[in-house]
Amino acid sequence: MSHAPAWLIVPALIAPAVAVSPAYAVQYMTAEAAQKQLFPEADSFVSHPVKLTAAQQARVEAAAKVRMRYPEQPVWQVMAGGKPAGWFVLDEVYGKHEFITYAVALDVSGAVRGVEILDYRETHGGQIRNPKWRAQFNGARHGTALKLGADIQNISGATLSCKHISEGVRRVLAIHEVALKKP
Repeated sequence: MSHAPAWLIVPALIAPAVAVSPAYAVQYMTAEAAQKQLFPEADSFVSHPVKLTAAQQARVEAAAKVRMRYPEQPVWQVMAGGKPAGWFVLDEVYGKHEFITYAVALDVSGAVRGVEILDYRETHGGQIRNPKWRAQFNGARHGTALKLGADIQNISGATLSCKHISEGVRRVLAIHEVALKKP
C-alpha cells in the first residue's frame, strides 16, 4: 500500500482554512435609520439625486483633491416644518480592501452636521464608528482641509479607513458647493 509523501500533508490541511476566510461585513444601520438619527426633527426626505456634468465633476475633483468613481450621488433634501433643513448624502469609499458605506448630514448652509457609518466590510478599523472620531467632521465646510493627521486624528489600525472617510466627506462638501448650494 502506497502513502502520500509526508510533505504533502501540511499543505493539504492548511488549504481548506485558507479557502474559507471569514467575512466581517457589518450593517450598523439602514439609510432610513441614519436619516432619522442625523435629522430627528425632519418631516420628510425628498430624493434629490445629483448627476454631475463632466465640468461639475472636474470642479468637485479639483476642490476635493480626490477622484470621483461615479458622476451620480444619492442625495435627499431634508424638510422640517415645510422648510428645507439640510441635505442627507449617502456615499461609499474604499477602506483597505472593501467598501465602507456612510452618510453625511449637511445643514442648510452646507456645514457637516454629522457622519454615520452604515456598512463596514473590513476585518480591521471599525473604530471609525467611534462617535468622538466622527464628531471631528462636525461644522466642517467646503474648503476645510480635513487632512488626516492634521485636521482629523488618525486611528492606529484604521489608517486607510480614516483617510478615505476624510476624503469622502471633503468630496461631499465639494458636491454641495458645486451642485446643491443655492446661489
